[in-house]
Amino acid sequence: MMQPVVWKFGGTSVADPLRLRAVAERMVTAQRAGHRVVTVLSAMGSSTDELNAMAYAMSSQPQLRELDALLSVGECISCALAALAVHDLGSRAVSLTGAQAGIFTDDQFGNARLHDIRPQRIVEALDAGAIVLVTGYQGISPAGDVTTLGRGGSDASAVAIAAALGLSECEIFTDVAGVFSADPRIVPDARQLATISREEMLQLAAAGAAVLQPRAVELAAVYDIDIHVRSSFTTAAGTWLQEETVFEVAEITGIAHRERESLYTVCEASPAMITAALAQRGAAIGSIVSHGGEVHLTAPGVEEQEVVAALSTAGARVLLREDLGSVSVVGTGIGRRPDLTARALLTLEDEGIQPQLVTSTPSRVSFHIPHHSVHHAVRLLHASFGLYQDIGAERGIERAARSAS
Repeated sequence: MMQPVVWKFGGTSVADPLRLRAVAERMVTAQRAGHRVVTVLSAMGSSTDELNAMAYAMSSQPQLRELDALLSVGECISCALAALAVHDLGSRAVSLTGAQAGIFTDDQFGNARLHDIRPQRIVEALDAGAIVLVTGYQGISPAGDVTTLGRGGSDASAVAIAAALGLSECEIFTDVAGVFSADPRIVPDARQLATISREEMLQLAAAGAAVLQPRAVELAAVYDIDIHVRSSFTTAAGTWLQEETVFEVAEITGIAHRERESLYTVCEASPAMITAALAQRGAAIGSIVSHGGEVHLTAPGVEEQEVVAALSTAGARVLLREDLGSVSVVGTGIGRRPDLTARALLTLEDEGIQPQLVTSTPSRVSFHIPHHSVHHAVRLLHASFGLYQDIGAERGIERAARSAS
């Protein structure tokens, strides 16, 4: 009996009934070829954004338990419709909510952490000959409430299920052909990477690359799961995320960006109080600076209304600067190479782009700049570091040479 395969399809891949049916056809074809198929689905298109907008139309500070109950509906619709399509194609399918699939979390509504996955019902359905469709992005709290796993949480759902089933890989189907050295919509000569390390992908995702949720990459590292990022619309080879050991080598992998990344100024609050208030909503701080009685911070990837609501509830006065975005240079070891940071700064300043805030990690340097300059900055840095070259092919040659030696 073949091992199961775990697939995940994002919102664009299931945006309408026609695309959902195409996903159903792909699953049925794989099953008839002998595969045991488990598929995690996101909500259709932008339906999660639409549900979120409805919630904030009802309340400026939605109660988080009810917000999760609302936002989790989108994935249920996708899975039920896909199951209907599979049955119409002559095969069997069963759709499971996060709770039914055995996905247990803590009670941190809006950004719940995975505690355990007990895939008994998934395995039973596979043994009965069914394709299993699991709602991404959701789980169940110790009290039995529906929880959600944060933006892009369906990626984490898929990787966690693959780990629970004892698999070594997971396939993520998206609307792009793989991972690129920059967003190809902004940099037409950006190159697709054949492989990328988990650490590099984690840094790209944290800096705004929307291909994968950072938590999914973290889970893959913990459970040694190789992730295959592929297009749901073609049979292209895609990009593999795998573990790799790099010794004292600084390689620039790519340029990531966020078109909008707000800078918050908080008055009448300490950094500790601010961090605690955001932690209650599962919101992480990107950078924080205290100066002259004010605290300046970023919270990348967190909805602005969430940050403002959390801080306002704690009694803090918040000023919001919305005219900034960010651009990041990502590469293993870049934090040990100040000359690379200097090159990036000179490249930007030569074009009159003055960063308002610079933050760094061992594998990433990020520049907060006016949002109208973000696309231009991405192109400038991509060219400055020569990333138009075929990075994936070059690395493949280098790895082959290292293996041979």
